[in-house]
Amino acid sequence: MKAKKLTEHIKSIGIGLYAGVPDSTLKALCDNFNKEQGIRHYTTADEGAAVALAMGEYLSSGRAGCVYMQNSGIGNIVNPITSLAHLDVYGIPMLLLIGWRGEPGKKDEPQHKFMGRITESILRELEIAYSVLDGQTAEEEVKNILHMAKRHLDGRRQYALVIKKDFLEDGDLTVYKNAYAMSREEAIRTILESADDRSCFVTTTGKISREAYEQSQKIYGGHERIFMTVGGMGYASMIAAGIAANVPDRRVYCLDGDGALLMHMGNMAFLGQMSLKNMVHICLNNEAHESVGGMPTGAGRFSYERLALDAGYSYVARTDSSEGLKQELRNIAKRQENVFFEVQVAISSREDLGRPKEAPKENKDQFMETIRKGAS
Repeated sequence: MKAKKLTEHIKSIGIGLYAGVPDSTLKALCDNFNKEQGIRHYTTADEGAAVALAMGEYLSSGRAGCVYMQNSGIGNIVNPITSLAHLDVYGIPMLLLIGWRGEPGKKDEPQHKFMGRITESILRELEIAYSVLDGQTAEEEVKNILHMAKRHLDGRRQYALVIKKDFLEDGDLTVYKNAYAMSREEAIRTILESADDRSCFVTTTGKISREAYEQSQKIYGGHERIFMTVGGMGYASMIAAGIAANVPDRRVYCLDGDGALLMHMGNMAFLGQMSLKNMVHICLNNEAHESVGGMPTGAGRFSYERLALDAGYSYVARTDSSEGLKQELRNIAKRQENVFFEVQVAISSREDLGRPKEAPKENKDQFMETIRKGAS
């Protein structure tokens, strides 16, 4: 089904607010929300925030909102759904659109397998009725499902559409751009080349980890010094902090993304006060969720540099140029301070960008062995 057609059917049951975090399975739909007339669309920092926004919609208008997410985002909505929106508490209805990654029996990345396997059972535990949409779901059936969903919404409950990869047609997707020229992969290569032999790296979810993996193979001949946070969007910086606190004689670089950083921004206040002298927190900021289609984050030209200053990082810098990046990395190498570095990069990646060949457990074991050897 075309994304525009599905949007029209959802609008027909009286929904005007659409909010969530972009997902590759829902890419065409998220893109259409940005173009659709007569709706209000917001890209929130995390999925729980979108649930809260939909709650505000209902409290002020009596109308249910629509919240979209990848199924991994169910983890972020459990608290506001169970402690606020559930019928036993406030009874606030909303329609959930959930992209099904890691569907059992389908090939997908390892970080999606477990959540893919338990997606339906979690919805049942949350007492959220749902329907699954796939390539065989006819338009008439979609309309009937949405009429059924409307009855749940009218009963002050939530209803979910679990959407498989083959349900939505891509159509003419918007190509998103920003004002920056430096590619993210070039920036990652420069960062890895500048680091000393004892440095290690924690990379965030999505293409940042994939690019770091490939560049590490080229520069170091392996990737044993990199822990790739392939899932758990928004937690790479805290993982890096846990490592840095235990290996004070090593420099630990966290290669974060702006979308991931936004998702759990409160971590920056903690990290600023933690003041680890051997941690370099780098935000590769392209103002977009590029790994799932390139949609803008919704934060616009938000200054992570200023936020880091307020959070208490002792050395803060920002650049959007290759030469500026190299100069700041030289400055950082001379310092023993709690560093935050915002690097503004273009929305771009290679068509032939690969994925890690090893399983996550292999990556973990190799990284831990590298740390252990350095400590002996």
